[in-house]
Amino acid sequence: KKGLSLTYELVIKVVLPVYIIVTLLNYTPVISGLSKLLTPLMQLAGLPGEAALPLVLAGLVSSYAGIGAVIPLGFDVKELTIICAMIMIAHDLPVETAVNKKTGSPVIPLLVIRISLAFLVGIIINLIM
Repeated sequence: KKGLSLTYELVIKVVLPVYIIVTLLNYTPVISGLSKLLTPLMQLAGLPGEAALPLVLAGLVSSYAGIGAVIPLGFDVKELTIICAMIMIAHDLPVETAVNKKTGSPVIPLLVIRISLAFLVGIIINLIM
């Protein structure tokens, strides 16, 4: 019963709404505009500009929101591998930053390290795949 409740919380309340919103945004100029704006940055990791959306959602909301945004965008296996690796390094940044702050850790350097490391890992995976 507890497992079903957790599944409901994650899938129904986070992944499904994000999936629906991103699917609908695919029919508007929002995704293409975001893509054009962020393509130069995303290309460093071998990704199209559209990859910025799941990365930003994972970083600011949760990794589950990022996963919900990945599905309707139709990435290939290499791109999915890069995106998921980057998400696993730099996800839930506001929540984890608050936890870091409470422990007395230096927040800004940790944010910079996590985001930089995510891009570095993306670049490395792009080079070896």
